[in-house]
Amino acid sequence: MQRPCCASLKDWLGLDNSMKSFGQSTKGFVDVVKGLFGSESGGGVVPGVKVSDITFAGIPVRVYEPPAGGEGHLRRGLVYFHGGGWAFGSSKMGAYDALTRMLSDELDAVVVSVEYRLYPEVRFPVPYLDCLAAAQHFLSPEVLAKYAIDPERVAVSGDSSGGNLAAAVAQEIAIDDTMTVKFSAQALIYPVLQGVDFNTPSYVQNQHIPILYRPLMVRFWLQYLGVDLSLLPQFLVNNHSSLHHSTITPELRARIDWTVLLPPKFKKNYKPVIAEKGLQGLVKEVPGLLDVRAAPLLAGPEVLAKCPRAYIITCEYDVLRDDGLMYARRLQDAGVTVTNDHYEDGFHGYLSREFDAGKRAVRRYISWLQDNL
Repeated sequence: MQRPCCASLKDWLGLDNSMKSFGQSTKGFVDVVKGLFGSESGGGVVPGVKVSDITFAGIPVRVYEPPAGGEGHLRRGLVYFHGGGWAFGSSKMGAYDALTRMLSDELDAVVVSVEYRLYPEVRFPVPYLDCLAAAQHFLSPEVLAKYAIDPERVAVSGDSSGGNLAAAVAQEIAIDDTMTVKFSAQALIYPVLQGVDFNTPSYVQNQHIPILYRPLMVRFWLQYLGVDLSLLPQFLVNNHSSLHHSTITPELRARIDWTVLLPPKFKKNYKPVIAEKGLQGLVKEVPGLLDVRAAPLLAGPEVLAKCPRAYIITCEYDVLRDDGLMYARRLQDAGVTVTNDHYEDGFHGYLSREFDAGKRAVRRYISWLQDNL
């Protein structure tokens, strides 16, 4: 199998080639991401963009306001959730701060970047609930009016675990009849969407590809859901989702069945890994495994049908590739308009400011928002 141009990436990050070290600890990954996204410092001044660190419903947020328009001029709104495996990261990290400043300026949008709580301080569902509370507050008519935002032009977005939170929050708000304003678009950047199958073709194909090695992504899931980390080897072979678990019904399995949901070019010759017998009682002990707030890909078609139009970025050399591709297919099957930009040379963290190709992907992302929000 041909690999992406990651040799230069590894050299630049100073990575070794050991998958084991990444499977056992998140420290190396944190150091890598600090290199990719920068420390918690300003991402550069964009003339006219006002930045405020405040709280929405008690949740810390960073609000970016574009230059004031003419009288009666309504602006776009955007809620952004940063990535980091639900364990680290911040809206204040250099690349995130630079991106949200750029989004505010170029989209003429009020952008809210949410500082949700992280592991080990909290576990699921707290990060999700933080994001939902901040989003609901932002979507209230009073707050939208305060910031002169058009209620019909508000989107939610996020990358990686932030893409997970964005998809889950979009689903909840879409079906919440008490919300008078709902998101009109969602933009998901290589989102993580399910923790049932860690042997999809992309998980197997890219298990040794930096920066998001397969054991590390599994570890992030275990941390998020409060599972004993010693069970990581069991999860790697799908013993946590064996046929023994009657709660994982055929209907649920069909919602993540990559043999049906993926185009042939991505399935290749890979075979499903389904254990006959696995970890006894695990699903009952860890209900988050099947909770759509943690695994949006498991949502039923009646929920997906109410979701806003979607933009989904996937990368060929990313363990999360198939999560995004399956979600795009399921949304389309439910009648939602979906744009999927798939980058054949892309890998996790591709949209970092350090890569020219990633910069072009950022331009495409912003262009979609300009056209669809």
